[in-house]
Amino acid sequence: MIAREQIRNVLDHPVYDGEGHKIGEAKHVFFDDMTGQPEWVTVKTGLFGTSESFVPIRDASMVEDHIEVPYDKERIKGAPNVDVDSGGHLSESEEHRLYDYYGIDWDSVLDDDASGRSGRAAGTGTAAAAATGTAAGTAPGMRPGMRPGEADADYRAGRTGDDAMTRSDDAMTRSEEQMHVGVERRETGRARLRKYVVTEEVETTVPVRREEVRVEREPITEANRDAALSGPDITEAEHEVVLHEERPVVETETVPVERVRLTTDEHTDEETVRGQVRKERLEAEGAEGVEGERYGDDTPPDRR
Repeated sequence: MIAREQIRNVLDHPVYDGEGHKIGEAKHVFFDDMTGQPEWVTVKTGLFGTSESFVPIRDASMVEDHIEVPYDKERIKGAPNVDVDSGGHLSESEEHRLYDYYGIDWDSVLDDDASGRSGRAAGTGTAAAAATGTAAGTAPGMRPGMRPGEADADYRAGRTGDDAMTRSDDAMTRSEEQMHVGVERRETGRARLRKYVVTEEVETTVPVRREEVRVEREPITEANRDAALSGPDITEAEHEVVLHEERPVVETETVPVERVRLTTDEHTDEETVRGQVRKERLEAEGAEGVEGERYGDDTPPDRR
């Protein structure tokens, strides 16, 4: 269990699970209203630490510069949602839900309290009546009956425990919201490459050859006379010539012509994001020399 004097070493420090995996950052510690003992620690997880979850501090331990809890990150992120800023206290139903979620028996919590760990059940009547006062202030060093601004001053000055309880501080804490902007990746559409077959008419011209009959006459000369008179004087005869021609012959073959693929190009654009944040302002009244003095206001004094 984390002791009260260790709280300053818990806040804004990493939170790890039992296997050494970082879960987030510790942001608030909730104390028992009656005894002032730590009960819960809130851990910021998620993108930019925008999600804050409650974790029991009873089984947590301080290891070097960080806190270790016996729960993994997914279990802590799935804890019941509780508004950290809702008055700085947990209601009875909220604390019941949290203990049930982490598998901690409520009766065992009361038994531990009765044995002296937090004293919640001792002298308070029924367990239910005691449970109504078990939520603790969110500020570091918060004590029963203390206003939120008082705890901050004690914590910053290093005053904890009994020495802090004996001092009253009238300082007022001014807070403001900050806007954190992230990006998310989402699907905007799909492109696909599909192959299909079409039939086209192709026309080309090729030369073709053909044979035609031509009659040649050769006069009888001394050179060919013997060949001309070698046969009978008068007879019947027939000569045949085979004619040829070329015709186009068409055949097809498949050949690769190109490779086609889909690729994506990434372009970066600038987008302006607008939102609203709340800021606290302080103004002094009723004291000579500080009348109308403002704190946290960026407006120049001559324009107020």
